[in-house]
Formats: sequence, C-alpha cells, structure tokens
Amino acid sequence: MNRIQKAFDEKKKVFIGFVTAGDPNLATTKELVRAMIKGGAGLIEFGADLIELGIPFSDPVAEGEVIQKADMRALAAGTTTDKIFDLVAELRKETQVPLVFLTYANPIYAYGAEKFFTRCEETGVDGVIIPDIPYEEREEMRPFSEPHHVALVPLIAPTSKDRIQKIAAIAQGYVYVVSSLGVTGVRSNITTDIDGIVAEVRKATDIPVAVGFGIAAPEQAYKMAKASDGAIVGSAIEKIVAQYGEASPEHVYEYVKSMSEAVAKAAAEA
Repeated sequence: MNRIQKAFDEKKKVFIGFVTAGDPNLATTKELVRAMIKGGAGLIEFGADLIELGIPFSDPVAEGEVIQKADMRALAAGTTTDKIFDLVAELRKETQVPLVFLTYANPIYAYGAEKFFTRCEETGVDGVIIPDIPYEEREEMRPFSEPHHVALVPLIAPTSKDRIQKIAAIAQGYVYVVSSLGVTGVRSNITTDIDGIVAEVRKATDIPVAVGFGIAAPEQAYKMAKASDGAIVGSAIEKIVAQYGEASPEHVYEYVKSMSEAVAKAAAEA
C-alpha cells in the first residue's frame, strides 16, 4: 500500500496542506512541513495528513496573487528543483506523511522528465499535480511517471462536466476537485455543486476525492470534507507565511490544527 492510499484509508477524510517550497527559504519550508504534521511523530491526533509542495515557477498559470508572490520570493531566495529534492530526502528521514509536488510542465521538461521522476522515486515524492497538462495530454507524462511509481494527480474543475468521468477513470493517488472557477486564492463563499461533481467522480473510480481552491476557514474545510474525502488549503497558509516569514511555522501550526480538527469532525460524522 502506498503512502497516499494509506493516509486516506487510515483517516477516512484527510487535511492536505500546501506550501511553496523555498518561501521565504528552504530551512523555513522544512520547519513548516514539520509544523503542519506535528513533527511526523504520529502521536498527535490533528495535523496535515498529506503535504503538497509547490515548485516555484515564474509563470504559475493556476495560481492567484498570494501564491504567485510566494513563488517570486522562493525564486529570489535561490530555490531550485535540485534543492527541493534534497529537502524531500531530508524530510523522508523523519516522516512517512505523503508528499506531493505541485508544478508545471515547463519545470519538468526543463529539468528532464526522466530525471525528474527518477528523483521523485529516489527521494520519496508520492505524486505530482501538473495544472497545465490537461487530460488529453497526460499520456505524455505517464511513460515517465509510472515506471517510477509516482501518481499523476488530476484536477477536475466545475467546467469539466462531461469530461469528469473520463478524467477520473485514469486518476492516480487522489482526484483534486477545484471548488471554484479562476485561480487559487481565499474565497468567502464557495457555491459550486461539489456533491454533484464528487458523485460523477464516484461513477468512474473509487480513488479518493479532495477539494481545494478557496478554502480558508474551518467551516469551509468541514463542509468540503463532508462532501468528499478531504480538504486542500494553500493560499490561506501562504498568507500566514507572507505575514510572518521565518517566524511563520508556529502560526501555521495553530491554523492547520484548527482546519484539521474541522476535517476530523467531518470524518467522525461520516
């Protein structure tokens, strides 16, 4: 059983936290991951069950202003893909929490796709989300990802409609349902029919479904987790990092705890 599957099986509903690797620097990213998972001790009830790490990129088309600025800070700090792989290797010495990259096609091809997925396997990256590679072009990545046992996690948006089942049928790891139209960012109200999208996904696969984009408050995390298998939060965490910089881990810890508690409540009621 892989780490992603194990996380969903053990918790029923998971909280997934996202941070941009290298914002404000890689040392702080390491402490942020530790804070989100409570040091990986496995003894704390609440905390992130899966971590998405953003590989900073100069043109992150799916990201709103908060994560765009995080990418710029990370790149200005000298963050590189090789350094992020080294960070993952260090984290793997102390935790088995699933780690998933969120990146774009350009950084993968620039690095070399075979080399990229080889390093993913070597360091312990469990999956990769690539927002700018649509369903029709996934086959270009599969020859590189599958031999190295790296899940290609797909995105399903409110506009996917008749493509939902096609996308879900070949999903790996988990299905990332985009809660709202547009780019990432905190939203006060999410009106998308998440129940309907999840129901369509369930017709095609039994792979877990998690909802992201716009989730910022515990009430939202609870609602999205009730409708699916988990809640994904990125921009709200990155706003804390932007505010507190190197002192952000303790603040992120408290925030993630509150969000994780909300997801755990939804799991208890399932």
